[in-house]
Amino acid sequence: MDTIYLDNNATTRVLPEVVDAMMPYFTEWYGNPSSIHHQGARPAAALREARQRVARLLGCDAGEVVLTSCGTESDNLAIRGVLEGSDRRHAVATAVEHPAVLAPLRRLEALGGELTVVGVDSRGIVDLDALRRAIRDDTALVAAMWANNETGVLLPVADIVAIAHERGAAVLVDAVQAVGKVPVDLREVPADFVAISAHKFHGPRGVGALVIRRGTACNPFLLGGSQERGRRAGTENVPGAVGMAVACDAAAAHLRDGAARMEALRDRFERELIERVPDVRVHGADAPRLPNTSSVCFRGVDGRAMLVLLDEVGICASAGSACKSGAGKPSAVLTAMGVSPEDAAATLRFSLSTMTTEAEIDAALERIPPIVERLRRRSAPAA
Repeated sequence: MDTIYLDNNATTRVLPEVVDAMMPYFTEWYGNPSSIHHQGARPAAALREARQRVARLLGCDAGEVVLTSCGTESDNLAIRGVLEGSDRRHAVATAVEHPAVLAPLRRLEALGGELTVVGVDSRGIVDLDALRRAIRDDTALVAAMWANNETGVLLPVADIVAIAHERGAAVLVDAVQAVGKVPVDLREVPADFVAISAHKFHGPRGVGALVIRRGTACNPFLLGGSQERGRRAGTENVPGAVGMAVACDAAAAHLRDGAARMEALRDRFERELIERVPDVRVHGADAPRLPNTSSVCFRGVDGRAMLVLLDEVGICASAGSACKSGAGKPSAVLTAMGVSPEDAAATLRFSLSTMTTEAEIDAALERIPPIVERLRRRSAPAA
């Protein structure tokens, strides 16, 4: 049976041109970029070019781009780099942040820091007045994601940055889900830290970046060599950086047309799903969203059982965040939006990419309704 891959917020297919660009740095130009001989010079040049291409996509300077292993490392570097080196020990984060942000903040809280979590409304949008009140004179960092990984809801990051900077707090924006789907221009959103991950926009796994705005203090937590201008020790992943650079170029080239096409497919998917399946709700539907993401509640259905049956008919989806699979707890994001535990457990995330086709959406719309009906019959009380 053909695979219908609707889990692109978890990871994406690597573009063929990305793979082609990476291969020489495994087999031909395999030297350490810190070496001074010719085998190291070519990889070193490739790293410089990769930073430039990442910077071009994001609207920042190449010298502000720190290469990392993933979005999680980027978030941790920003959080620990600020809070572990500051007299200010207070941080603010939204209630819908990714675990890569909330977990290190909770750890620092356990070590004597303080954390204030700001809630969201039923659409998943942060309360800016509450955020403004939460920032204190000793607030070192405000964390707010550009786009939510579960619902696709876009947060007002430009407003958040302005509010935090008024009080002298640095801002971390987790843009992992936003890059390649919506414009991310750091000239318009001058955050102090911005985290990205290549595998979310058709690049390879195992490489990401943290943009550190020029003049922003950030202590490294990986100590050793002087790579990345002393901000992140360890031999760089040259093939990964090269692949990420190509993926950045592809994202820039296809951003407008690709986003419009994904949004049209996503909207048709939601519209026809609601027409074909009773008692379906789309979380965050009234909020600004990523063009590719649908968080769909099938009331009265066990979401995890539905994922198994969907997989049997070739449909790959997710129960919210891939990072939370198997957790057995209601989604923290949906809970923050006021969704009941029952509805949260009945919610699945479908996420498209520029590679998703009309035929795949047609097939998904044919295969999903019978599965929902089957599960609802199974859970209905006996007469």
